[in-house]
Amino acid sequence: MSAVDVALEDVWKAYRLTARRHGETFWALRDINLQIPRGASVGIIGRNGAGKSTLLKLLAGITAPSRGRIVIEGRVAALIEVGSGFHPELTGRENVFLSGAILGMRRREIAEKLERIVEFAGVQSFIDTPVKWYSSGMYVRLGFAIAAHMEPDILLVDEVLAVGDAEFQVKCLQRIDELKRRGTTSLFISHDLTSVERLCERAVLLEKGTIAAAGVPAEVVSTYHRHLTFGEPSTPEKESRDSADRMALTNLVVGSPGDARALSFMTGAPLQIVLRYKVNEPLHNVEFELRYYASDGRTRLAAPRTGEHRQPLDLRPPGGAVEFTCAALPLQPGAYYVGAIVRDLSTSRILAWWDGETRLYVDRGPATDGQIYVPHTWRLIHAEDPAEAVSGRTQQSRF
Repeated sequence: MSAVDVALEDVWKAYRLTARRHGETFWALRDINLQIPRGASVGIIGRNGAGKSTLLKLLAGITAPSRGRIVIEGRVAALIEVGSGFHPELTGRENVFLSGAILGMRRREIAEKLERIVEFAGVQSFIDTPVKWYSSGMYVRLGFAIAAHMEPDILLVDEVLAVGDAEFQVKCLQRIDELKRRGTTSLFISHDLTSVERLCERAVLLEKGTIAAAGVPAEVVSTYHRHLTFGEPSTPEKESRDSADRMALTNLVVGSPGDARALSFMTGAPLQIVLRYKVNEPLHNVEFELRYYASDGRTRLAAPRTGEHRQPLDLRPPGGAVEFTCAALPLQPGAYYVGAIVRDLSTSRILAWWDGETRLYVDRGPATDGQIYVPHTWRLIHAEDPAEAVSGRTQQSRF
């Protein structure tokens, strides 16, 4: 096998918009040139309709390029669409063997991995049920488990992972990371910018079918954010472009103190978020605010971040970073989006914002029935305890 597993040379892909022979042509991809080294992990980001899924379908061999050449070295496992490759009348077990055979695996090899696949997908109780009765989440879990446990040379994963719950999404990201360490080449489409930065050595930004940026993930993510911010109509919270001449947020990174590679975070555990910014002139009386959104778009938590004693902040060129540290994450288990806003407190004007396309996965921590976790301790004091009775520091209660 060569040092390059995937190469795309001047690749174009066209679709005809009507059934007529001379109908209008839509170019989904134009002039794509990429070389992906063996063992690399590449994140493909961009708006909906940018050509991301078309690119993966070309690599998976589902469709052919209209122009150009694609060279792939090694066995490819692809998870492009929910339930792709499954026969609805066959059981989950039968579809595991069918998908494995399509990937070129021998029956004995598939049988040896069956238990691990079923356990990873969490479908033990339904493995002998026809998959036409599976939910979309069960489809995704089984499909990814098959693709990821066949030890492919190249793994292609579309954003379909978003169909699963937060716990399964984290398992998928951890599996991709594990395959990466084993030398598997992986390409995955994701709107989860934090995971792209954590898992990938390289990122590619697609816009209207062309490569708008490629390189270090943090820089490509920053470019994507700028294009999102200033390439779309303004919203009530977004001010005019004049603000960009003064200040811009260039990145938002979610992390755990002492563990820069953490993919998920536990309720009640420490959390650190770093907001990087640039300014072109001194700014005074500024406030940063973080917002955590649930999957339904509702704000679950908003946290203003001013100085240590809540005084406004002063910023100076060329910029820097603001660290937000939470000693005990109060969010319940689930998947959230993180956004940020910078305000001029003198005028209440929005100076900069982060669009919230950064995900936060929260695992189960201390037991609580509320919507948020409140760090606390409990202590039982018996009224007959003489030592406590003479202490005026603790209010006593009769039980």
